[in-house]
Formats: sequence, C-alpha cells, structure tokens
Amino acid sequence: DGHVGFLLSCYDAHLRYDRRTDTFTARYPPHGRKPAKEEEGVQWCRVRAAPLSTPAQDLHASGCLEDLRPGDHFEIQWRKNKDFPYGWWYGVVGHLEPCNANEHLCRCHEDDTIMLEFKHYAAGSRWRQTTVSRKDHREKGDETDGFYGGIRKLQTKDEISTWRRFWPVDVLS
Repeated sequence: DGHVGFLLSCYDAHLRYDRRTDTFTARYPPHGRKPAKEEEGVQWCRVRAAPLSTPAQDLHASGCLEDLRPGDHFEIQWRKNKDFPYGWWYGVVGHLEPCNANEHLCRCHEDDTIMLEFKHYAAGSRWRQTTVSRKDHREKGDETDGFYGGIRKLQTKDEISTWRRFWPVDVLS
C-alpha cells in the first residue's frame, strides 16, 4: 500500500499479467475483516515464486536455527494478527548485547538466543530488532507489534540482492 517500511516484506498474491503494460495486477487475499485488495502496475522485479511450499497461513518449520551466525541474511514470517496470513520480512542476524562483535571473540552462535535485526529501521525503533530462541522457537509476538514466525536462512547472493534492491534510501524511524 505504499508504506515504505513494508518494501522489505513479501506477501502472497494472485497475479494477472497485462501484456499491454508488461506489468501485473496483484490481488491480495482478504485478511480478517478487510476485503481483498488489488494493486495495479506491479513490475516484474517485485514478483517472485514462493521460496517454500509452506502455505501463508501455516508456521514454517525453521530448520536453520542452529546454523545462524551474525551477518547471515534471513527471511522471517510476520503477520499483523492471528487473522492474517504470514508474509516474509528480510533481515540480518546481529550480535547479542554482551558481544563486542569481534570476529575472533564472538560466541553469539553458541547462545540459545538469536538477535534478528532489520537494519532499514533506525536504532531504537520498535521494528529494529527482536530475539528468538534457537532451541525452542515458535511463533512470538502480540496484537500490538504483530507475530514473528518461521525463519529461512538465505543461501545465495541472488536471494540477498533480490531483497537489497528494495532497500530504502533513508533509514526508517
């Protein structure tokens, strides 16, 4: 809907191609009491096939949590409330508070807690970071800030660059 903070998020939609304009019309399914929404003029660069077979209503089983290290790029499911399906948000694994981020002394990968950062938001923003449990991760959140779900580690430079193309010019507050 043009909200710049959601440029680094991805949601399921039904697409209809318009060969006249070489763009798509995206029809987002209804969410809770909100009706279906259509967006015209969606360019090819904003379209991708779902990276997983997990339906948008289901929590993705995160098989990568033991492997995540600071600097790894990931996608995480997020939804506004329990009536909404999940979309995907982009982020980077960060360092935990007591760590000085020294490559040789960092032990963040040994901790049960993983710091997830969304660096397109300003430091201090409620959207900037969250933590999840490496051993006991399940949906986490509330009706105010939404719910974080399954995590998928990005494996290739192409996957990362697909997200980075939409990086905002200014950090969001």
